[in-house]
Amino acid sequence: METINTEMKKEGMYDNVLRQYNQAADIIDLHSGIRKILVNTNNEIVVHFPVKLDDGTIEVFTGYRVQHNNALGPYKGGLRYHSTVDIDAARALAMWMTWKTSLVGLPYGGGKGGIQINPNNYSIAELERITRRFTYALGDNIGPDLDIPAPDVNTNSTIMAWIADTYSSIKSPSVRQKNLHVVTGKPVGSGGLEGRDRATGFGVVTSIKKWAKNAGKDLNGMTFTVQGFGNVGYWASHFLVQEGAKLIAVQDASATLVNTQGINPEELLDHSKGNSGNIQGFSDGTELDSELFFGIECDIIIPAALGNQITSSNCHEIKAKVIAEGANGPINVDAERAILEKGIEIIPDILCNSGGVIGSYYEWLQNKRSENWKLETVLDMIEDKLGIAFDKVAEVSKQYGVSWRVGAYIVALQRLELTYKERGVFP
Repeated sequence: METINTEMKKEGMYDNVLRQYNQAADIIDLHSGIRKILVNTNNEIVVHFPVKLDDGTIEVFTGYRVQHNNALGPYKGGLRYHSTVDIDAARALAMWMTWKTSLVGLPYGGGKGGIQINPNNYSIAELERITRRFTYALGDNIGPDLDIPAPDVNTNSTIMAWIADTYSSIKSPSVRQKNLHVVTGKPVGSGGLEGRDRATGFGVVTSIKKWAKNAGKDLNGMTFTVQGFGNVGYWASHFLVQEGAKLIAVQDASATLVNTQGINPEELLDHSKGNSGNIQGFSDGTELDSELFFGIECDIIIPAALGNQITSSNCHEIKAKVIAEGANGPINVDAERAILEKGIEIIPDILCNSGGVIGSYYEWLQNKRSENWKLETVLDMIEDKLGIAFDKVAEVSKQYGVSWRVGAYIVALQRLELTYKERGVFP
């Protein structure tokens, strides 16, 4: 499970991204016409499709794909399988992807989507049929040079392989191999990238290392907490512990665990794998009331679950030095204002968790070139590209006297604005 709060406030998340966008647009006096373009989505696709379940009954599912903007390249963004997926959530997340890909200099736009479903209620065979039927329903609305989905909440490399296989199978035999990179995040044996599984978590820690270096701090001996122990939460913990930091608390939907002496992320992962993905019952941690999680005293907080987890109701409890946003939109605008006033720094999501989409870009490029890169090479390339973006955000934030989030938005919007000014608007 990815979050403690299954009632994600989707309208609040969409409102957050619009408020963040408008704040940065005001500061740089973004061209009024371009501002109108970027506040709207290009396409919003809703599909209803039937699937026969294991017991022979038929259920109709609803899937979404929002394509926000493709001025810089094909739409890019994850597919999530979650009960909170709807058009508002997809809009917000698609817009964030546009800013994220622009910020880190990728030739992509922003897209997002998924199926409104609780995957725990279905067998593996049913999930495969649901995924393949969803892919067929989307049809040519996705494609390796049009819109390239990737894993997100409750989706993984296996689901991406099903999508790639289904999409390529409905193409002419002569071009099937040219369509396998319709998705990224595939298994390595099916054209996936070495290290794509850890790219987002690795990027989070790369950002934390850059923050520590800029602040003249040593990560060795620092304490940190993680909300969400899925792919991002685990890998962020793994790499941060390697830097000498100590994981003292973890929270997911099943429990909040605390151990001030340190939690071993590898042992916790082994436990969760044998416990339906839940951390509850881990012997090397004491369970704590979930409402107390953000008040745990530590140096670093990594929210790696869903959106709107830190709000005005709990932000005043935070005692950390920095919050590194492993999730998309984990802090709402009002809470962020209060956090910054306390002198706590925030590494914004569109920068901090961009390692995932950077890794996806290299997988897509590897497929187009029919190449295979080593893990060390991949991690070096992710670290390099994210490091350049971090330095640019730090520079622009200082130039304008704004927070890192506003600085990140300014960098992203200025690149998009330049592209529109150079190309013009058809016709």
